[in-house]
Amino acid sequence: MPKHVPPSIDETAFNCPHCGALTTQYWFELFPAELESDRKTPFIPNEDNIHAVMLNQEIGEDDRRTTVEWIREMEMAFVFMERISSMGVRLKAHNIYLSQCYNCSKLAVWVHDKLLFPAYKTGVQPNSDMPNEIVKDFEEARAIVDKSPRGAAALLRLCVQKLCVTLGEKGKNIDDDIGSLVQKGLSPLIQKSLDIVRVVGNEAVHPGTLDLKDDRRTALSLFNIVNAVCEQMITHPKHVNALFEKLPEAKRAAIKNRDLRK
Repeated sequence: MPKHVPPSIDETAFNCPHCGALTTQYWFELFPAELESDRKTPFIPNEDNIHAVMLNQEIGEDDRRTTVEWIREMEMAFVFMERISSMGVRLKAHNIYLSQCYNCSKLAVWVHDKLLFPAYKTGVQPNSDMPNEIVKDFEEARAIVDKSPRGAAALLRLCVQKLCVTLGEKGKNIDDDIGSLVQKGLSPLIQKSLDIVRVVGNEAVHPGTLDLKDDRRTALSLFNIVNAVCEQMITHPKHVNALFEKLPEAKRAAIKNRDLRK
């Protein structure tokens, strides 16, 4: 397994909370400047500002493009830096820091020794072949598992239900779906894992609902189970089919005829 170093205020290299790469992190202190005298609150631009910039004929093409890119980053709530050499510095902010990833250049915000932005996601990465609509729930579970293990476990049970539907099941009764997947080739070990998901805590709990007995350990196990089902039922068949398609056409035809005779 590749080494994993959680983000920490005491490290100069860790897994980036944005891109996940284990790489060098550069640290910055903050020196705030007071708002300009004509503004009493922060300026948060929007689409109207972009429209105004595009219509302003006094702005050159390069400046217009740079300004629109700046507004877009502000709209997306990104934390980023720009160099302003003319601004005098009179204040220093304490207990707030920025770290910048060498790999993706994105910034993380720290207050004291806690990562404030982005929300650090716990648990394994989703399987690369996981359907997008399931990835969304899976990633949300990763974002909340430390604060709400029960909420994360509920989302992951919902992932299991959606995954069953993706694999051709009805998605109404997880017990029936598991039985059908076993007939389609699901590993008995993964079957047992899914049955544990169904039974642990309260057997009456439905996917997407909270179980008061769920804890962090249960939630972390669910991440692996969802990935395991994706690996066996989606990724592995895809790889096998890709290898089979590389066989000479005559060989594939012979195999097909053999199977038809059987």
